[in-house]
Amino acid sequence: MSDIPATGRWTAVAQSPSALLIVTGTLIGLNFPLGKLGGEAGVSPAMWALLISFGAAAALLPVMWLRGHLRWPSPRILRYSVISSLVSFVGPNLLLFTVIPHAGAGYTGLMFALSPVVTVLLAGLCRLRTPGVLGLLGIAVGLIGAVLVSVSRGVDPAGPPVQWLLLALLIPLSLASGNVYRTLDWPPDAAPNVLAFWGQVCSSVVFVSVLMATEGRIPVADVVPAGSAAVVQMVVAAMTFPVVFRLQRRGGPVLFSQVGYVAAAVGLIVATLALGERYAPLTWVGAGVIGAGIGITVLAQWKEGRVLRAPNTVGPGSVRS
Repeated sequence: MSDIPATGRWTAVAQSPSALLIVTGTLIGLNFPLGKLGGEAGVSPAMWALLISFGAAAALLPVMWLRGHLRWPSPRILRYSVISSLVSFVGPNLLLFTVIPHAGAGYTGLMFALSPVVTVLLAGLCRLRTPGVLGLLGIAVGLIGAVLVSVSRGVDPAGPPVQWLLLALLIPLSLASGNVYRTLDWPPDAAPNVLAFWGQVCSSVVFVSVLMATEGRIPVADVVPAGSAAVVQMVVAAMTFPVVFRLQRRGGPVLFSQVGYVAAAVGLIVATLALGERYAPLTWVGAGVIGAGIGITVLAQWKEGRVLRAPNTVGPGSVRS
């Protein structure tokens, strides 16, 4: 280890699944307060989601061109991009930005914390590799924290109506389905940036279609009142999706799903500090428990010294024999 240059060691740490988990979750967590700002400014959920997908695709376009990857995708990559964009990005984003104005940015973000549990169940049904005892403990602790937060918000007189709480529960189900699908159908030898680019191109096309069908136009002018938040949102999106696919490839579906814990904590903190949202003490206890779950997950990765992915070249998942 002492023969490895310091820069090499830092690069290895930065590209480790645990580091990618923290970075990805933090970036995703910023979407919640930014989405609330857009909703309060009158931007429709579909238009705000389009900003995210378009911003990511636009940022990746020059990278694809410079690396010689800018070519029409193969049928396999195109199929993967269409399905993964619908299940992983279009569905959750429409749900996310529809629920946020009614349930709050912090609470809606915490719905992401339920996706690891659902992902473990789906991964087991699909015979994908699941984490060890310590990893499962981290998921369980995070779930306890998410339950505490949900209970504290549900009994709060100022909390959102029950129908919005139920609609928010569709978010983890959609996310878990996407986590498992992206693992099972990962195209052979496909680079993460290629999949991120075409996935967001497909998402952009879907959001444009939704806007044209519902509003008959692309309401770009509606974004102007939230101009600053919109710019920040596009920058965050451009940074998010490349690391999303790297984490999926290196960590597998179950570890990837735990970005929900990180995103939940970040969304709660930013919503409190930047947007002035207020939460009951039990909510913060739950957030602290979620943080403990994140710590256990990182410890599990360090102790096990392995990546939850396939030992073959087909994709990032592994099938138990």
